[in-house]
Amino acid sequence: MIANMTPEQIDLVLSKHAAGRICCTDGMKPYVVPVSYAFNGNYLVAHSRPGMKIDIMRSNPNVCFQVDEIDDLTNWRSVIVWGQYEEVNDPKERYYLMKFLVSHLLQYHAGELAGVAEMRRELDSADRELPVDRPIVYRIRIKEKTGRSEKRDIHRI
Repeated sequence: MIANMTPEQIDLVLSKHAAGRICCTDGMKPYVVPVSYAFNGNYLVAHSRPGMKIDIMRSNPNVCFQVDEIDDLTNWRSVIVWGQYEEVNDPKERYYLMKFLVSHLLQYHAGELAGVAEMRRELDSADRELPVDRPIVYRIRIKEKTGRSEKRDIHRI
């Protein structure tokens, strides 16, 4: 049976995952890409190298984010978040958000694409000269979220 998820169920799905898809648009076409993230209850924290996604979000900060849990075709949960892209440039805030993101991603044995090794190197060199090619740390300030799920009713089979 398909059902709407409660706010608590939505937050649980967001909290227990480390990868989702972000959608942004330049006004002409949408762009959807996977990203690694951490959820702190109020916003999503992520990072990226400069490129198309960052360029688009800088010009239009309205984004959509999706996370799915799929056990099988009749047992799944899907969460969608709408929010605002915000680049984090304050050095202290950036450091703490990156530390939060790295600690979350390490629980999932994140691969090379997640950039955990680079972020750890930057965190370790916080007192020394900063690398020139630093990842952009950003957050998605959540404005709205929704979730749907389906759970097979074993009594109807």
